Amino acid sequence: MTDKTLQLTQRFIQSVKRCTHIAALSLLLLPGYSQAEVKIIDKVVAVVDDGIIMESELDERIEQVQYNIKSQGRPLPAKDTLRKDILDTMIVENLQLQMGQRAGVRISDQQLNQAMATIAKQNGMQLKQFRKALEKDGLSYKATREQIRREMILQQVQAGNINNRIQITDQEVENFLTSKQGSALTATQYHLAHLFYSLENGGKKEAGMAALNKAKRAIEKGQKLGAWQKAHSEAGRIQGGDLGWRRSEDLPGVFAEVAPTLKVGQVSAPFASESGVHLVQLLEKRGAGKMIEQTKARHILLKTSAIRNDQQAQDQLNKLRQRILDGEDFAALAKKYSEDIGSASEGGDLGWSQKGQFVPAFEKTMAASAPGDISKPFKSQFGWHILQVEERRQHDASSDQQQRAARNYIHQRKFKEELDAWLLKIRDEAYIDIKS
Repeated sequence: MTDKTLQLTQRFIQSVKRCTHIAALSLLLLPGYSQAEVKIIDKVVAVVDDGIIMESELDERIEQVQYNIKSQGRPLPAKDTLRKDILDTMIVENLQLQMGQRAGVRISDQQLNQAMATIAKQNGMQLKQFRKALEKDGLSYKATREQIRREMILQQVQAGNINNRIQITDQEVENFLTSKQGSALTATQYHLAHLFYSLENGGKKEAGMAALNKAKRAIEKGQKLGAWQKAHSEAGRIQGGDLGWRRSEDLPGVFAEVAPTLKVGQVSAPFASESGVHLVQLLEKRGAGKMIEQTKARHILLKTSAIRNDQQAQDQLNKLRQRILDGEDFAALAKKYSEDIGSASEGGDLGWSQKGQFVPAFEKTMAASAPGDISKPFKSQFGWHILQVEERRQHDASSDQQQRAARNYIHQRKFKEELDAWLLKIRDEAYIDIKS
């Protein structure tokens, strides 16, 4: 929005404020005016800096909030309390939306459509079904859509104003990881599915073992555990399903020894307890140590140009490769000849990397090279390269994962604290006039 447009908008809002009073006075001066002839269609309930909130907007939001509260089975608060709380929320939102408008924050229709489809999916519906469900409950799909657009703008405005205020030190991360809360957050978690053959009412252990061994073979061939259970429920004798995510210390005693021994996707052998026979499948696992292969390499890059074609780049790299094989230092030649501005000054050093970090052509050559080898020239989207693999190692990525999880948790906590303080600040600094 240009300054001129902003000024015109501000003048329009001021004229709306004046016209509210002028229109009322004009009605009094009209011949034959009577109180019975006046019908107020809408009115301003709050002036917020350069913006206004209309009563129709407030009523629409109250309706949405009441619907959400009822759908969650919670009692509705008193009408006056609800109205005041929602108006306060809308005032703070309005201030942020004005900030977003001045900063040029926009949510495209494509972004909004994707967000609406995601919300519908989370409710187990297609977008058309979600729309019909809203309309069936008396809610406007258009109004809901615009509310989602506003919330997406608010998220961007808040992130832009809060994230740069948050600082997280390495010491904070270490302190969190050694705390009880941090240990719980980074503990190994298992996503399990379970089959249970009950020994109550005459159930036999041998029959249970045979039934669940049959299930194990079927699941290992590709059948879903839940589908097998439904097809072989045997009048309630076999039960089971998805147990969700469980931390190792929260696992039932019968699973505590079995789950850590399973690989993702693996199905345990049937095992017995006093109450019955069990079968467990590990669907997913997170938080545990994961060893990954890393490669330390360096390279020389030559780019093609108007004065160097593919063949000339390849020929020059072949000469450099021969000089390295004859005993010259790879790093010294990389500093002198490489055109990769990110690594040339470091002698072409790329540090430790793992699968998926580089483009396919580079990764393919790196994977095929033994430590100490100097590759032949090869081409990627960036130009022509030769590379040298210096060494390989197995790296425990669990520490990296724990550090990231801790930083994310601390960031979320600090974000909430900073956001609350910032919202109070912008409200205190704003011009707000709530109409009676």
